Amino acid sequence: MNRKQLLLSAALCAALGSTALAPAMAQEAAFPTKPITLVIPFPPGGATDVLGRLIGKKLGDKLGQSVVIDNRAGAGTVIGASSVARAVPDGYTLLMSSGTTFTVNPAVRAKLPYDPVKSFEPIGIAGRTGLILLANKDVPVADVKQFVALVKAGPDKYSYGSFGAGTTSQFAGEMFFHAAGLKIQHVPYKGSAPAMTDLLGGQIPFTVDTVSAALPQLKDGKIKAIAVTSGKRSALLPKVPTLAESGYPGLEMDTWLAMVAPRGLPPAVKARLEQALAQVVSDPETRDKMIAVGFEPSYASSRVLAELIDKELPLMRAIAQRAAITAD
Repeated sequence: MNRKQLLLSAALCAALGSTALAPAMAQEAAFPTKPITLVIPFPPGGATDVLGRLIGKKLGDKLGQSVVIDNRAGAGTVIGASSVARAVPDGYTLLMSSGTTFTVNPAVRAKLPYDPVKSFEPIGIAGRTGLILLANKDVPVADVKQFVALVKAGPDKYSYGSFGAGTTSQFAGEMFFHAAGLKIQHVPYKGSAPAMTDLLGGQIPFTVDTVSAALPQLKDGKIKAIAVTSGKRSALLPKVPTLAESGYPGLEMDTWLAMVAPRGLPPAVKARLEQALAQVVSDPETRDKMIAVGFEPSYASSRVLAELIDKELPLMRAIAQRAAITAD
């Protein structure tokens, strides 16, 4: 083959390659061209479901396509998360979940059908809510100092409830109790509602719950707030101090709501979704509705989400090992 033939052959191959790539490139540029499925790995009616539906509706408005909510609850978000991990990475299947999926499950479950880092493409964080140490209104404590003194005076006498074994509420509690040198029995419940019922009734003296779940009862004065576990005070409860402010610097944990896609998402599609999520969280109506259910609108990019997962994974594993926390 002479030089002229080689050049013609190369040009033909390039043209054929461009032709083959053109449909895929056009599809990326036009994304989305059909409805998007947003998997929420929690049952309908909970705070995550309410927020997921709100964000899904607004996301659809920004993208010009409907977003269909698919509740796939079970196994501590594992069922829903694993279904998204196996989906085609084209942007049409997304997951809206909490840190449970990405940092808690890997710490309490020996085997997972997904990898918290390798299986997902981060899109961004939509909002956060702090965790809070609560007391029955008749328990004689009003702050962290009094709480520590009471529990230390009666080792193994007191208990605290969480919204489930191996959940962020148990992790936040064990993180603090270890730092304070406290012995306190853990009572796991199947959700916030039954734990709150027993706290109100005095069956347990303390719980660790989300700010969003505790807010209605706190506003009515039916329970007492001791401290929040987040890095800064909650905008929803500005008078409640943090653990760091109460003498335990460096202790920080909250619950965050993030959106991810299956790993391998085309860059143009990822950028489109990330931009749309940022627009949704900045929308005044969305922000007001998030605050109304106890979540603080707090958009963060895919990079920040990836860094947060990397930071929390070893922390959660260390807490789980020290406190012998399992998902059972």
